Amino acid sequence: MRHSLRAALATGLFVAAAVLSLHPQAPPAATFYDHARLITGDGRAPIADGAFVVQGGRIAAIGPSGSVTAPQGARRVDLTGRTVMPTLVNVHVHIGYEGYTSWSASNYTALNVLDHLQREAYYGVGVTQSVGSSPTDASLQFVRDQAAGKFPPASRFMFMPGLAPPGGGPDAILIKGTKELGAVYELTTAAEATATVRGFKEQGIRHVKIWVDDRRGTYPKMTPEVYNAVIAEAHRQGITVHAHAIAMADQKIVVRAGADVLVHTVGAEPIDEELKALVKEKRPYWTTVIGLGDKSEACDHDGFVDATYPASTLEEIHEKDCGPRGPNAVNRERALAVNVRAMVDAGARLVLGTDAGIDARHAFGWADHHEMSRWVELGLTPAEAIVAATSRPAELLGLTDTGTLATGKRADFIVLAANPLENIRNTRTIESVYLGGAALDRAALAAAFRAKP
Repeated sequence: MRHSLRAALATGLFVAAAVLSLHPQAPPAATFYDHARLITGDGRAPIADGAFVVQGGRIAAIGPSGSVTAPQGARRVDLTGRTVMPTLVNVHVHIGYEGYTSWSASNYTALNVLDHLQREAYYGVGVTQSVGSSPTDASLQFVRDQAAGKFPPASRFMFMPGLAPPGGGPDAILIKGTKELGAVYELTTAAEATATVRGFKEQGIRHVKIWVDDRRGTYPKMTPEVYNAVIAEAHRQGITVHAHAIAMADQKIVVRAGADVLVHTVGAEPIDEELKALVKEKRPYWTTVIGLGDKSEACDHDGFVDATYPASTLEEIHEKDCGPRGPNAVNRERALAVNVRAMVDAGARLVLGTDAGIDARHAFGWADHHEMSRWVELGLTPAEAIVAATSRPAELLGLTDTGTLATGKRADFIVLAANPLENIRNTRTIESVYLGGAALDRAALAAAFRAKP
């Protein structure tokens, strides 16, 4: 199965290169950007009137306007009234299956992976990690090909394999695709777990995902023998473990076992003192992935959200997904209102993840901005939200070349028309997105997305 998948992906790669040749114009030798408000992404106070130089795809100098000198012959860009911040880093999506007019394993080609990464980039996301659902061999090949420059500009692709008991793991939608492609590794014993994780190390894989969730008694749950073996061997091999756990009892067991990243937010009840104490002791990274359970912003007729949808997909969302929410929504919101702030206060290291790719109503790119908005609604400050969406997820992924605006970093940045520190929804006022110092052709990308058959 994996051999045939590689052939299909190779075909998709060829089509991507032939059809989606949306390459930016080569940047000049140096560009001098002046008079911007600079949000560096590391939590420091913004530079109210700042300047920076981009040369060779990286930030060559940055600081207050007047302290940075433009190189001779540099192109000058006046950003008066604009805000510049780093591109976002999304550590949790499910790439490849969403087709917007369909959802299936047959959609999983290099072309569709690229489409999803370009959607993320359109909305200012510079790095996107697919979590547990992307076939390993094909994903490793895509990573190599993207690094070699074989694709048009897009969000940088990262991925991790997923581990589950036979018949367990991904939800009822995602599992249909992952089973067909054999994307999830099924484990029954500690010995299997240990051997599988060692194999990942040999392939250069640095992150893995485990599912510890019985889906309210409908799925087999990974046993302590297996998840303890996964975590122990992963840590011996320098591999980070992301644990899917939704129920509070399951979150306690995976944090206690040493999982590095806690996925999902307890939405059924306020978290208790025991979980708070475990979080305080272990300080796991944490992705809230709130938005998939919210009413879709595609219901709101918002141009920012609608810009990348085919018209037929929007019509279908409006017909099926925009009615009144059920009675559980009130209880979920009450729990979230307590739990998000409580987890952060306990020491959970919040990072951006959206779970996009399961359903078209919660889509690549705009879902990142939705998640940030929800954090602020639930008690975080805009400054905390920006750190959790830029420098901290880059830290989690071990990326030292992006996530902040600093000398020597890649010139991955967003130019905004308004200040997100005043209103987090101002992250949506995107005027341009730069990856490696080159501007995306966002208009051409949006046109291609809307025309997707």
